[in-house]
Amino acid sequence: MTGTAAVIEFGLDTPAYLTDDEHGGLVAGDQVIRDVIDEAVLAEQVGFDSFNIAEHYRPDLMDTAASVILAAIAGRTSRIRLGTAVTVLSTRDPVRVFHEYSTLDAVSNGRAHLIVGRGSATESFPLFGYDLADYESLFDQKLELFTRLLRQRPVTWSGTVRPPLQQQILNPPLPPGHLPTWVAVGGSPSSVVRAARHALPLMLAAIGGPPQRFAPMVDLYHRALQQAGTPVLPVGIHSAGLIASTDQEAADVQWPYWREAIAGEHQVRGWRVPTREQYAAEIATGSMYVGSPETAAVRIAHTIDLLGVQRFDLAYAPGRVPHRLRMRTIELFGREVIPRVLEILHHRPARPS
Repeated sequence: MTGTAAVIEFGLDTPAYLTDDEHGGLVAGDQVIRDVIDEAVLAEQVGFDSFNIAEHYRPDLMDTAASVILAAIAGRTSRIRLGTAVTVLSTRDPVRVFHEYSTLDAVSNGRAHLIVGRGSATESFPLFGYDLADYESLFDQKLELFTRLLRQRPVTWSGTVRPPLQQQILNPPLPPGHLPTWVAVGGSPSSVVRAARHALPLMLAAIGGPPQRFAPMVDLYHRALQQAGTPVLPVGIHSAGLIASTDQEAADVQWPYWREAIAGEHQVRGWRVPTREQYAAEIATGSMYVGSPETAAVRIAHTIDLLGVQRFDLAYAPGRVPHRLRMRTIELFGREVIPRVLEILHHRPARPS
């Protein structure tokens, strides 16, 4: 009996970390951006479906202008979809976001897509003059406007977070079905329901803890879609990982960079800096996919099957992992992990309908 017949999409996500060079120093930010472009080109060559760039405003992350980097990638690729992970819509003008990504869609011949979110990192709020007290209302109103911009032409809209629009036509236009837009959710049930209310696909940001803790969110999303009379929409999951020849090599390579990255988040968000034992537990049963191709494939297939998701995005080689090792992760994941995941899923019992 064959397993899931659904098509699974595989993506790569990055915030364009400053990376170590071969001598332990930092690679300059302009070179990091060029390296990210090379990583995306390799991602297409080895079989990934999408390459996605996040949005932060920090000295160690070079992802402040994703649409520009993605346009450069579009010029060197022909198939891979190009998107974000995540666009912080709360502190962006939805009209400007539409213009940037409808233009990217034209440049890439229909390959643009988006993940939008409220922003778990909040440095963009003071940078662009927004009040964190308006965190919810900013995203609510801007998401409502953005979905109208995707689906209506012309658009009339009014709210409190930007000037109103009256029969506004935005260009370049989007052909029907272009610029698929997902809503990123970290753990808030209200965010899950919001995605369903706007009839947008759901992307789960699983950056810690066992994958099964997200099962209630998937169930809630499907119930909310059903109650709204909306057809079933896809669900995806985003998690971190690094692939090497062996489990030990992968764990040893990723550990110092992971610890450093979480220590940085401790300063910003108060996250607890992990011990090596906690790191090992996260690899064994949590939402980090660090290991050999076989180990990673087995765990990813289990997560996909457990949650019934249709998309798996790997936040690859987090932290200052050198470009050479990031490329190696992409190569191994594309050439060995993806085919093995699909093989495992094909031979699993079908999920009950």
